[in-house]
Amino acid sequence: MTQETGPAMEWLGLHFFTELPEGGQVLLTCSHNPVLVILAYLVACAGSFATLDMAERVRHVDLAAAQQRWRWIGAFCLAGGIWAMHFIGMLALQIPIETHYDLPMTLLSLLIAVIASWLAMKTLSHTQLQLWRYLLASIWIGLGICVMHYVGMAAMRSQATAYYQPDLFGLSIAIAISASLVALLLSRYLSNGSGMLHQMLKYAASLLLGGGIVAMHFTGMWALKLVMPVAGTPSIAVDDNPLQLGLTIAVIALLIIGSSISAALADKKLQHKEQDLRRVNTLLSQLDQARVALQQVAHYDALTNLINRRGFNHLFAEKLIEKTVQGGMLAVMFLDIDHFKRINDSLGHDAGDQLLKVIAGHIKSSTRSHEDVVARFGGDEFCILMSLSHRDEAQYMAQRIMNKMKEPIELAGRRMVMTTSIGISVFPDDGTTCEELLKHADLALYQSKGSGRNSLHFFSTNLKTRASLELQLEEELRNALRHEAGLTLYYQPIYDLGSRKVSKLEALVRWRHPLHGLLAPDRFIGIAEANGLIAELDNWVLRKACEDLAALSRHGFAELKIAVNCSALNLAREELAEEIANTLSSAGVAPQRLELEVTENALMGNIDSTVALLRQIRNLGVSLSIDDFGTGYSSLAYLKRLPLNTLKIDRSFIQDVPQSTQDKEIVQAIIVMAHTLHLQVVTEGVESLQQYEFLAQYGCDFIQGYLLSRALPLEELPGVIDEIEQRMLPAVAAVSPLTSVRDTGGSGSRDPAPDSPGRHAGASVVQPIR
Repeated sequence: MTQETGPAMEWLGLHFFTELPEGGQVLLTCSHNPVLVILAYLVACAGSFATLDMAERVRHVDLAAAQQRWRWIGAFCLAGGIWAMHFIGMLALQIPIETHYDLPMTLLSLLIAVIASWLAMKTLSHTQLQLWRYLLASIWIGLGICVMHYVGMAAMRSQATAYYQPDLFGLSIAIAISASLVALLLSRYLSNGSGMLHQMLKYAASLLLGGGIVAMHFTGMWALKLVMPVAGTPSIAVDDNPLQLGLTIAVIALLIIGSSISAALADKKLQHKEQDLRRVNTLLSQLDQARVALQQVAHYDALTNLINRRGFNHLFAEKLIEKTVQGGMLAVMFLDIDHFKRINDSLGHDAGDQLLKVIAGHIKSSTRSHEDVVARFGGDEFCILMSLSHRDEAQYMAQRIMNKMKEPIELAGRRMVMTTSIGISVFPDDGTTCEELLKHADLALYQSKGSGRNSLHFFSTNLKTRASLELQLEEELRNALRHEAGLTLYYQPIYDLGSRKVSKLEALVRWRHPLHGLLAPDRFIGIAEANGLIAELDNWVLRKACEDLAALSRHGFAELKIAVNCSALNLAREELAEEIANTLSSAGVAPQRLELEVTENALMGNIDSTVALLRQIRNLGVSLSIDDFGTGYSSLAYLKRLPLNTLKIDRSFIQDVPQSTQDKEIVQAIIVMAHTLHLQVVTEGVESLQQYEFLAQYGCDFIQGYLLSRALPLEELPGVIDEIEQRMLPAVAAVSPLTSVRDTGGSGSRDPAPDSPGRHAGASVVQPIR
């Protein structure tokens, strides 16, 4: 052996920093099999891809045991890929001397590869680390790979001595550390993501990392120098078919890596299915919660937490089946809060909602909590379903509720008492189906409201008959208005005590019903108001009255005025003034010949808007009259604000005159008050000469009643008017009025009295024209 010079370093028989001997023979004919080189690169890429895939699996599984399992699988894939690439790369080295490999050293290199790979997978298991930790880990991993490589090189046995160039040796270490750092950073970047682009990036990263591993290996091989002893005789290389062995090792390594990747892919799909299943279970749970919430919304009232109409009907149907099969009685009780709308209008809907909550509590506390069903149907309408042993139980419960309602309620700083109207129907007496019983309880409720409210009524067959008749009358009234068939106007003369003439006619609607004969207004006006027909009916009366007035003018009655009634509902319509103007224009009648009669209660509904509308009508030239004075509010504070022409005293104040001193004083006071407000006075219901004499004596301006005539059709009016004026002359001459009469116009009224003669025994009556 020649003398070695310079610093020397020898590890496992490998010379890293030892200068080549001067007398040695350097083997320059080493080469590499290109097929095995490419095969080594493919194995390195496959191992890199498996490592990235296993690192992704580790981060995406939840169980610690599963993480540990995939961490070891990834470590063995990476170690197998690196070691197989190294061994195939060694087989690719072609040298002209005989070589073989030491088995313990070879297995030691594999163990080092596993340790380095496990360290890499341990680092990759963390979702996020600081950069310096990745750098430290890459140094250890890179050194481990280098140790594995050079231990594997040390396993090669031959006659030659292995020397390494220091610069290339250092370069191989740097490449190993750099490839490890790039692998760690790429794995962190690719830890989250999906889709084709993510997969393509993983493939590209695998090719890059495989290239780094192969570059490290062949840089180490490039640094290798084999030196033969001077006196040695080289043994001839034996062809052990390294290509076949390399292919075998590659196939085994790729099968192991491929199996691991397939297992990871299957586990990933299984995990996705489990996640999908958990999502489905979560959605099903949410759907169950939503179903419960929807059922709550669908069957319960949000304000009072009572069941609503839908929930009530469901329970009602079940109870009805039970009672039908087992026998027994049920009561359906409808409750309506009296004048509840006033609370909303005066205190607001928030106060109304608070009141409904309190009332719902009152109703609930008055019932049997486990037996009775309490529901809110909407607005201020409640319904109770209760089992009975006899009918009186329903009445006792209704009375308990009405007594409970009388307890004062504190609301919006006010102390108030509410009342309720109740209607009751009983199964099986009043019906056998839900619809029948609810409808019949509703009919009984309307009877309670019609009886003055704050009362209870049971259903009776008379209510059903009346309801059926009213429904039939409603349909027939609609047809009558639509086709203008059956409706007609009757007129009752109004006598002017000053001019001693019939100066006005009150238009009174009649309905010639094909079955019920001639119907007075009180038989169908309520039906029209309840079903939205009153405006149409009022307009028909106005139009027909103006047409008849034009016809009377052509027969010599050009000075006559006609008074028509205006309902409270029609008076609330802003377009009323325009409709009156259009009707007068179409009929060719002067506005001064028309009077509009309104009741006190209609005027007081919304006084501000009413005054504005009445002023518009007055501006047209139409006279205005307040009808039935004394039966409503009779408020002077409101009366002086209204643009009226005439005040009409209700017949109830005159019917006992002259026998009743009190009535005489009331009528006298009304006449004086009206004249003080510059209003003319019409007294209706005058039937006797004594009543006429009293009114004339105290300055009444007009009279109306059976003393003159009952209401007549248009064609009978001309002759009757002449006869009245001639007949009244002797009576007028016998009376000397105390006050002068002013003609400031007039207005009309509702039908003053039914078509019947005077009722006062012993009165001196002027016989009316029949």
